Amino acid sequence: MSLSRELSKRCNDTCELCGSAEDLQVFIVSPKSGGNLDEQISTCQTCHMQLTDDDKIEANHWRCLNDSIWHEADAVKVVSYRILHKLHDQDWAQDLIEMMYLEEDTLEWARHGMIDPNSIVMHKDSNGNVLASGDTVVLIKDLNVKGASFTAKRGTAVRRISLVQDNPNHIQGRINDQTIIILTQYVKKS
Repeated sequence: MSLSRELSKRCNDTCELCGSAEDLQVFIVSPKSGGNLDEQISTCQTCHMQLTDDDKIEANHWRCLNDSIWHEADAVKVVSYRILHKLHDQDWAQDLIEMMYLEEDTLEWARHGMIDPNSIVMHKDSNGNVLASGDTVVLIKDLNVKGASFTAKRGTAVRRISLVQDNPNHIQGRINDQTIIILTQYVKKS
């Protein structure tokens, strides 16, 4: 029996992550080669796209992992583990991570190539809320803007912020048509 038929039989012609039956594709779980059934999973186009492009991850789509973490195939568990760790800032993802059990060798496979969540730079506002690129924040204090001839007033909304990747205390935003660096301690997420 060919690998594709074996995979089709194992997954009942559905995505092994979300259960969708549309536009199924084979996803090879790195660093494996996909040379046998245990190294690949069946995914729908939506899951496949989000697995291959971190910028397209939609957290709510992955609530389906509640079932996938118990799948019989280790490859499905490995992918579930990796996605949940990418969503570590979501409370429900943390809960699933805590419930999950992986054998030692499967856990090593799952961790291969992952970024340590503790080493990720987290930007937080003055209230401790996690900030993301594209968020809107409000200034909680009047700020003198260096190199400009104005003061950014308390209550000013800064839309579509950018994160300064190497410094969790700085964000970038536009005020009065000027791009400025703002300290996160002086903003709150709206």
